[in-house]
Amino acid sequence: MNFKEKIKNITENYGFNLNNSQIELFERYYEDLIETNKIHNLTTITEENDVIFKHFLDSILPVKLFKDNLKIIDIGCGAGFPSIPLKIINNTLNITAIDSVNKKIDFVSTEIKKLGISSGFDAIHTRIEDLAKNSTYREQFDYVISRALAKIRTNIEYSAPFLKQNGLIICYKGNNYLEELSESENALKGLNCKVIDIKEYYISEIDAKRYIIIIKKIGKTPNKYPRSGNKPRLSPL
Repeated sequence: MNFKEKIKNITENYGFNLNNSQIELFERYYEDLIETNKIHNLTTITEENDVIFKHFLDSILPVKLFKDNLKIIDIGCGAGFPSIPLKIINNTLNITAIDSVNKKIDFVSTEIKKLGISSGFDAIHTRIEDLAKNSTYREQFDYVISRALAKIRTNIEYSAPFLKQNGLIICYKGNNYLEELSESENALKGLNCKVIDIKEYYISEIDAKRYIIIIKKIGKTPNKYPRSGNKPRLSPL
């Protein structure tokens, strides 16, 4: 079975009906990711099935949460996950993807142009703490998305400043999410946020559960957040 057949069959099992154009984009994205990874270490996940399950499918599982034309920022986007797969599925999304690692942002910036999805998609080399203090980006987004970035309490501090009132933080998490949530009370209170839902997904082929933690911004973010440097990680709220 070739790549196109694999991704079509696998995603169909999870309720997706990819058209030929989307299948083609995923194949090109996979090929470019693997080729670039030979030169620049973008991901440790490179085997075809693993990329489909652990990067592509994992990224798009919660796509039904994303209404058309939402303004989204992907913080710590790495090689484009989940933002590029989400854009392939719903091209109306307006996405800003940021990362502090230049080679990763260079790849994302090049890739969205090659795939023809750069309209409504910006890739920026920056630190989260710096961009969140910029009035052009602060409190401008409907959703903040992140995958494998940090623990939930740190994620809240990074994310809340970017959100409009009532905006949502969408955290992709694994089996340790309950422990992380139990540590997040101070961050939720201090940043005027609350957990409103948890979505569970089971990827049977790799026996993995994935959890989408949905956190709502219910009040203004104090101006001091996010704290500078590595404080959100080293001294979490």
